[in-house]
Amino acid sequence: MYILLWLLFGALVGWMASVLMKKNRHMGLISNIVIGLVGSALGMWLFEILGFGRVNSFTLAGLVVSVGGAALLIAVLSALNRR
Repeated sequence: MYILLWLLFGALVGWMASVLMKKNRHMGLISNIVIGLVGSALGMWLFEILGFGRVNSFTLAGLVVSVGGAALLIAVLSALNRR
């Protein structure tokens, strides 16, 4: 059950980040899930490294941090693709 919940969370986060970064047309469901899950982990890690403490993924603050991490990941991947 938790695997399905994480996949849905990853899809939601990835989709929100792709809309925010205006890359929604170029990304499919699998890409959104992968970007959402990896970006969420990146956002949570950076949030903790910067000294803000831990945040639960399934809260509003966790959603914001996760979308921010996913958007950052999309920006980095887009910059690498331009090279």
